[in-house]
Amino acid sequence: MCGICGVFETEEGKIVQRATLKSMADTLNHRGPDDEGFYGCGGIGLAHRRLSIIDLEGGHQPLSNEDETVWIVFNGEIYNFEELNRRYLSSGHVFRTRSDTETIVHLYEELGEACFAEMRGMFAIALWDSRRKRLVLARDRLGKKPLFYSWDGRRLLFGSEIKALWKAGGLSREMDLEALSDYFSYQYIPAPKTIYRSVRKLRPAHYLVVDKSGIREVPYWDIQFNQTRQLSEAEWCAEFLAEYRSAVKARLISEVPLGAFLSGGIDSSSVVALMNEFQSPVTTCSIGFTEESYDEAADARRFAETLGAKHFEHIVEPHVIGLISKLAWHYDEPFADSSAVPTYYVSQVARRHVTVALSGDGGDENFAGYRRYKLTMREDQLRSFVPAAVRRGVFGPLGELYPKMDWAPQVFRAKSTFQSLARTSTIEGYFSGISCCPPALKKQLLTGDIQKQLGGYDSADVMRYHYERAGTLDPLSRIQYVDMKTYLVDDILVKVDRASMANSLEVRCPLLDHKLMELIAQIPSGLKLNNGRGKYIFKKSLEPVLPREILTRAKKGFAVPVAEWFRGELKDLTQEAIFQRQDGVLNNAFLTRCWKQHQRGQRDWSALLWTVLMFKTWQEVDKAA
Repeated sequence: MCGICGVFETEEGKIVQRATLKSMADTLNHRGPDDEGFYGCGGIGLAHRRLSIIDLEGGHQPLSNEDETVWIVFNGEIYNFEELNRRYLSSGHVFRTRSDTETIVHLYEELGEACFAEMRGMFAIALWDSRRKRLVLARDRLGKKPLFYSWDGRRLLFGSEIKALWKAGGLSREMDLEALSDYFSYQYIPAPKTIYRSVRKLRPAHYLVVDKSGIREVPYWDIQFNQTRQLSEAEWCAEFLAEYRSAVKARLISEVPLGAFLSGGIDSSSVVALMNEFQSPVTTCSIGFTEESYDEAADARRFAETLGAKHFEHIVEPHVIGLISKLAWHYDEPFADSSAVPTYYVSQVARRHVTVALSGDGGDENFAGYRRYKLTMREDQLRSFVPAAVRRGVFGPLGELYPKMDWAPQVFRAKSTFQSLARTSTIEGYFSGISCCPPALKKQLLTGDIQKQLGGYDSADVMRYHYERAGTLDPLSRIQYVDMKTYLVDDILVKVDRASMANSLEVRCPLLDHKLMELIAQIPSGLKLNNGRGKYIFKKSLEPVLPREILTRAKKGFAVPVAEWFRGELKDLTQEAIFQRQDGVLNNAFLTRCWKQHQRGQRDWSALLWTVLMFKTWQEVDKAA
């Protein structure tokens, strides 16, 4: 696992200075503490920070082909690189290393831009093709590895994190107001936007080609839900479990200590159980909380003991004040998934014992494990029975009252209850249900000046875009597709990447193996969400692998007690951060009301307050940079 960055000047005579590359790479030391490397020739400069995993002695980057006409910097792992060597590269190439990085160079020579579709793994790649005088950037199918860029028509900057780009100079930090609006809806910023107008995210499953004629972005893969197959439950269980085992086994290749995150839930427990079939004992790492209702440490510990694993755990005390600014620095833009806190801590625990950890990310998206899928499908059924005009007339006004209904019991103020049902379609209702700050609230949160500049922009457009491109009419599959393109990519995987790389830890996700996901997409949705039971076929397939108590345990999620923290440990910090300075973006009068209601226990505003706290903290970090 590594950090990459670089500069490409398309104008003749422009020179990239090594000092610039060095300064950019130094911001990524945490991603690659073991080595650094640079390549520069005229207007192209590539830089690399390395976390050594495979070919510890020979994997130095940047790396080139035999005649130094193709150069690469690469972040990630290609799990099928040995197979690719046999299939495409058996003759005509001289290999100087045992690294998967060199495979990519020669594969590009053989296949050109088609090479990325052949790779099985996680990656962010920059290839300099000196013959064609072009730079090619590529990102893996699910976006496990990040890649940011800035293009002004003459110069392209790229990096694993936004902070590297600033060191090249000449970039504006002007805020992208549409991204700001998206952030308060989703608690993260969906690709390709970033909080800065001058910086974009390369989208997953895309590559970018840059030369003096301009820039083009090309997709090379997508998940397909329109090819379902009709097999028996037993056949699906057998086929899935065989492919799952293969995905886990492929991710055990390492020349450094390797372990796993273990929460006690189904996803991570299944990963650990399958790892244990190939290498035992497994090193497992968990975190817990002093608040019992949030704590899964004991469950994880019991399961680890049954496998004879080498288990390590850490209890998170509500002393996270010092971590808030650190997280804002690592994430580079506002990011408000509060489970970034435990993810950081479990990565910290893991790094004390291993350099690579496997995780269970992807189980909920693949198998409809989130409670919101069940609620959305039920609401969808209601929409089919109750005419739209009736729903708008009844639930619409109640939805508008939602921000003001402080007198009503919480259950009657649930976002999905009124706002989702008033919507005319599944995706409209889904957006309303998952939004941290629905449109009615956002009107009160953002100042009038910001709303005027937004000009009616609707953050629901992000989800509508993907919903229309899902390639299926199955309502559950369409929602899963949307989540895979938004929440999974720009929340879950961003959270894991930054938290783990802040601790110089590589994380691998077997359930996000693209071959495995293609298989799961062929399973009928009724076997994923079965009579309101999420992960039905997933649990069924794991009956020979996991104890019944894990398969039947209620889902807790990786939540943290934010509501309690705001009334205790984080109270003073949050008050100061939110109210000390007016920023012209947020309405202080509205936030004051929210704060007082939360402190009195009248209403749980913890999600919104956390989102505001992380935004304000990002503002301070950005100003100091």
